[in-house]
Amino acid sequence: MSDAATTTVPGRPITGRFVLICLIIFFGLIIGINVVMMKLAIETLPGTEVDSPYAASLAYGNEIEAARAQATRGWAVVAHVARADDGSASVRVEARDREGKPLRDVVFTGRLERPADRRLDHAVELAAIDGAVYGGRVARLAAGQWDLVLEGDRKGERIFLSRNRVILK
Repeated sequence: MSDAATTTVPGRPITGRFVLICLIIFFGLIIGINVVMMKLAIETLPGTEVDSPYAASLAYGNEIEAARAQATRGWAVVAHVARADDGSASVRVEARDREGKPLRDVVFTGRLERPADRRLDHAVELAAIDGAVYGGRVARLAAGQWDLVLEGDRKGERIFLSRNRVILK
């Protein structure tokens, strides 16, 4: 046998400088990825439900009283949302009092809110069409889950509030 077949060439030795460069590259890469992920998370954050949870908790008692007053009125408010093939959506609201008469002195407003992203919310201008019927239209509305929020005002005071989940195809 020959000694040439078993001879190995020694490799480059691992030095302290090489280890330092590898550590800097490794942690630099990890920190860089974390910075990018934080930036993306902050930019896509849809926001908060309320600005001050403490103030919202104080107003909660008023909301309970308003809901009780709304229930004693016995109004029948029925809403329907239909999405067309072109992406537009129409909102139709029929509002009647306890005796079935149209609510004429109430101004209704509506919003279609995206549950997961408030930036996609759409205001719906509801106009009286015929007696108890109000209608409005949204030009572009994506398919999926939406919350239809209806508010009824009389002389600047909110006297009706309804929030309904709708699924549009």
